[in-house]
Amino acid sequence: MTPATAPAPSRPDTVLDFWFGDSLVHGWPVVPRKSLWFGSDPAVDESIRQGFGPLVAQALAGGLTDWEEPPRHRLALLVLLDQFTRNLNRGQATAFAGDARACALALDLLDRGLHRSLPPIGRVFVFMPLMHAEDLALQDRCIRCFEDLLADTPADHTVARDDLASHLQFARLHRDIVLRFGRFPHRNQALGRRSTDEETAFLVDGPRFGQ
Repeated sequence: MTPATAPAPSRPDTVLDFWFGDSLVHGWPVVPRKSLWFGSDPAVDESIRQGFGPLVAQALAGGLTDWEEPPRHRLALLVLLDQFTRNLNRGQATAFAGDARACALALDLLDRGLHRSLPPIGRVFVFMPLMHAEDLALQDRCIRCFEDLLADTPADHTVARDDLASHLQFARLHRDIVLRFGRFPHRNQALGRRSTDEETAFLVDGPRFGQ
């Protein structure tokens, strides 16, 4: 098949290509992508808005149900609901508007063991909705997921193991915050919640996770 007649990538693949590059092919990023995934770059946010804003809106409205299967396409839907929402709505309540659906979709994959059909870096982003949940049981499950993935990663895959150890550290940090406060204090202002004195003191130097 010549390039002129090659089919255009499916919309899920377009999302995955943007977010993961060739990481899904290799199982783990060959070139670091942390600045894309976890940075706060207005240029990145704008590129997501221009390229995927309408898809994010569809996902938040309960659409794109045809993306829920197979697991690879569901991963793209999770990126829309759990990642791009945060890029497009920093500091706003809508940053968290996709969390409930993302968490339900992620838990379904985990409960059925279908996350194992994804490369390791794909599984990381299946775990992320649990890390974002203001629910201690889900926080504990997120930690177990990262612990299991780290344990299954060969010793000679040092980059992946180091990155997973970092993800596990952040998972524990998220869990500790929910354990202490029952929620993430950095969301209070956006969600119209009154902060306690303890939360206000915590927010002086506490993490905001890009929000």
